Amino acid sequence: MRHKLFSLSAGFVLLASMAARAQADTAAGAQVPYSSALHFGRQYAKAEKAFSFKGQTANDVSRWRSAFLPRLKAALGLDKIESQLPGYIPRAHMRSSEDMGAYIRQRWVIWTEPTVPLPMVILLPKGGGTRPLVLTPHGHGKNPEQYAGIYLDEEERRMVAARGRDVAVQAVNLGYIVIAPTTRAFGETRTEKDKRDSLPFSCRIQLMHDLLVGRTPVGDRVWDMSRIIDWALAHLPVDKEKIAITGNSGGGTVSLFAAACDGRIAVAAPSSYFCSFEASIGTIAHCDCNYIPGILELGEMGDVAGLIAPRALCIINGQKDEIFPIAAARAEFQRAQRVYGVAGAASKLEMYEGAGGHEYYKDGVWPFITKCFSYPK
Repeated sequence: MRHKLFSLSAGFVLLASMAARAQADTAAGAQVPYSSALHFGRQYAKAEKAFSFKGQTANDVSRWRSAFLPRLKAALGLDKIESQLPGYIPRAHMRSSEDMGAYIRQRWVIWTEPTVPLPMVILLPKGGGTRPLVLTPHGHGKNPEQYAGIYLDEEERRMVAARGRDVAVQAVNLGYIVIAPTTRAFGETRTEKDKRDSLPFSCRIQLMHDLLVGRTPVGDRVWDMSRIIDWALAHLPVDKEKIAITGNSGGGTVSLFAAACDGRIAVAAPSSYFCSFEASIGTIAHCDCNYIPGILELGEMGDVAGLIAPRALCIINGQKDEIFPIAAARAEFQRAQRVYGVAGAASKLEMYEGAGGHEYYKDGVWPFITKCFSYPK
């Protein structure tokens, strides 16, 4: 009987000891709250970044690109579209044309997919001859025709003039043929509900539908740019060796990825987008259309930029841009520099830093593009 009581007593002591230890562990754990920065930082550190460039020769660059580009296109969903629309030839219809004095402004719609009639404004300089082509995809806002000098009201006109947002007009005044397309999920390509509710864009619903079928909004928009180039080369007096793309914010996104994926683009000048995926897209709230599943398993933004080498690239950023921090942009620029340097194209890569925030810095864009085209006004 005494042995049994001793066993029960020992058991109670053991349980009390375990409870005390659990309480101590709980108390200790309460002193270390969950840190999202720590948790996600570790995830970013563990991301494979399989195509982070480590080559030493120009041949290494070629092999790296050949392996990386198909994987990037797959992540964007471009391979899905290409498999569903093999050999697709876009068609277009002109809606209107007007003489603006120094140039002709035309409104068109182009079917970049059989079910996607995409509006675009074409600005044509007067005078004959073959000209360079500049594509100017826009960013987030109510008016997809703002770049082309078409405004909703006088207040918007004043704002554009003050902030230099008439990007397509700037280009045509330099003598270039310009196409200012509607970015998909904006304007006429919003959902019917968003049009009724007067919402400026339908990016989230585009992302949700795309993810279900293995596509992304970035991929859709890159596809659109490539089909516009197809059509322009067939129907406009474009110098096929002199094609550039530039846009601000979301237009910078499209500019960077389109140039990475379409080798016909000779010059890219993405403004107010370039940064690291970790420091900007992952850490700071952005529109849903920015997200590419698994992108860090492939590489960082500087690696994507490296795919453009040896073609010309000018990174345009604001030093006070709060959503694309300049320190991370500089670090990714150095990553791109490694690719360009090994490719023997260091002179084709530049970075222009504006003194302000999230703006389009035309003083960094047009001197670079004009120099690359060797095509003065």
